[in-house]
Amino acid sequence: MSRSPILTRHSEGGAVPGPGDLHSADTAWHYGDPLGEQRAATSGVIIVDRSDRAVIEIAGDERLTWLHTITSQHIAALPDRSSAENLSLDANGRVEEHFVLTDIDGVTWLDTEGSRGEPLLGFLSKMVFWAKAEPAARPDMKVVTLVGPGALGGPVADLLEIGADTVVYQAGGLPESHHEDEPLGFWRRMPSLGEHRDLPVVDLIVPEYVLNRWWDTLTEAGARMAGSWAFDALRVAARRPRLGADTDERTIPHEVDWIGGPDELGAVHLDKGCYRGQETVARVHNLGKSPRRLVLLHLDGSSDQRPAPGDPVTAGGRTVGRLGTVVDHHEWGPIALALVKRNVGADVELTVGAESAVSARIDPDSILEDDRVQAGRAAVERLRSGPAAPGRNS
Repeated sequence: MSRSPILTRHSEGGAVPGPGDLHSADTAWHYGDPLGEQRAATSGVIIVDRSDRAVIEIAGDERLTWLHTITSQHIAALPDRSSAENLSLDANGRVEEHFVLTDIDGVTWLDTEGSRGEPLLGFLSKMVFWAKAEPAARPDMKVVTLVGPGALGGPVADLLEIGADTVVYQAGGLPESHHEDEPLGFWRRMPSLGEHRDLPVVDLIVPEYVLNRWWDTLTEAGARMAGSWAFDALRVAARRPRLGADTDERTIPHEVDWIGGPDELGAVHLDKGCYRGQETVARVHNLGKSPRRLVLLHLDGSSDQRPAPGDPVTAGGRTVGRLGTVVDHHEWGPIALALVKRNVGADVELTVGAESAVSARIDPDSILEDDRVQAGRAAVERLRSGPAAPGRNS
């Protein structure tokens, strides 16, 4: 992508570009006070430039039923002005793509990590066959995100005509007063962020020609400019994974809690028909547990050095996991997401980092135990136990 016009405008006023890799150098990493930007989201509202995300448009009468057949989410009858998260899996059930989709006014919009836009579009294009669906890249559409209670109430929400009763994944068009006979863009509510997941999130997808106008309008109404650092800190505290940062080539949906329909804030519906990778999803759901799970780590902050995503997580000299996003939180200090083996408990002493070792511990609240007996496992046990002997229980 090209350098964001927001970053270009504010580069002399304190905007610091991302260092690259997971933090795009084409958008702002922070505006001079990354911790203050995080705190502002807890009581007001921040606005984050996420123009590094890739946007795809799908037109055509069969766009939803077609997309339903090749992805993991149940969207064949997705209502107008609604959103959902979705995955494309490989034949072994490993995550290849994660994207958000919104259907509004006869068009389905997808957005994903910037580096995955071209591969996702390539996959969709070759899967069209005879369906009435037309996927196309839309580099002119940009994503910005509002985080904080002010996203659903107050001057910023009033400008966007978003009510306090707006539910997660609901979407709407931007106010008519801002149109110029071109695409107006839309807003959608996303799952909340923060350590208690109590910070509302609203995305705006707008044409680039009105990006600066909306940015100015919303900041003048009280939204504080914040960078990707602030967004990632709130996301990590909420244990919300990011494709490529918190996943690897072996990740399956159960490991990162992407299971569930839109009403469960998931990306994999368990009650839909066949799609690539479904066998693995069904087998893990009915018979077993995922080999790893996503946890929140608290890192030793005594050093200025930080480990990097992809670094090993070790226990007693043995590798037990993979490090994901690492970020400094305004209250907790350095924290990270990590995929660790399921048998690693919160009491295990961990070390992270490839070059310099940093002590880490698992936040016990991030370990979500599910002790239910799966339907498939229960059926296997009944078969193993055999029929009751004559006269038993008589």
